[in-house]
Amino acid sequence: MDTRTEQPRDILWRLVKDIKFSMFTTRHSNGHLHARPMTTQNKSMDDQDLLWFFISKKGGTVADLRADASVNITYADPGKDAYVSVSGEATVVDDIAKKTALWTAFSKPWFPDGPEDADLALVQVKIIHAHYWDVKDSKIVQLYEMAKATFTGKPPKNMGTNGEVRM
Repeated sequence: MDTRTEQPRDILWRLVKDIKFSMFTTRHSNGHLHARPMTTQNKSMDDQDLLWFFISKKGGTVADLRADASVNITYADPGKDAYVSVSGEATVVDDIAKKTALWTAFSKPWFPDGPEDADLALVQVKIIHAHYWDVKDSKIVQLYEMAKATFTGKPPKNMGTNGEVRM
């Protein structure tokens, strides 16, 4: 895929759509950053550049988001050499219709009462900025480029693309 002709949301969605878990980072009230594994609930990237997550109301994440809505979500697929860091603003949303629309059987172990589970909080993240790294070359080509760089003292070439996306 030629990233020069793709739209920003298409680049991001192509890179993250098949990654099962992300690391969802918030700032705790003590100032420390806290990251936890989360699954993106979207089935596609919407035209509002939103990512959706289910979280437990019992954990500290909801309190973290109410104190500071800025979040970072990282995605990594080492097998495909695809990496994405998303910065955004999170909001806890009370919308049973949206919960139902996003619901899958994979959420049931955490929220046994389904979309109406009293512990289920829905979080929307408005993407503000993202940075991605996408390597298309095989591992052999990458190793060759790194070895060549080691011997020549010059930075490796053809190590994929990286870019920034502002939404």
